[in-house]
Amino acid sequence: MRIYSSFEEIDKDLKILKLQTEIDKEEIKLSLDQTKEHLSPKSLLGSSVGSLIHKLLAIKAVSKIMGVKNTERNYIKD
Repeated sequence: MRIYSSFEEIDKDLKILKLQTEIDKEEIKLSLDQTKEHLSPKSLLGSSVGSLIHKLLAIKAVSKIMGVKNTERNYIKD
């Protein structure tokens, strides 16, 4: 616990605390806005498409390296 020797010291600390509170509020607002942006349908769709393309390219590269060819399976119908 801090011991104050003057009202000026108290006022100074109160101003600092008020500014810190305002900064924290702004950080929360920014974080909320970023979260909303990341969860928007446009962003989610873009992430999904990008991930899918990345996986398809990786599969294609591995297939070329391993020499795997596409094969069709014939299914026997009863």
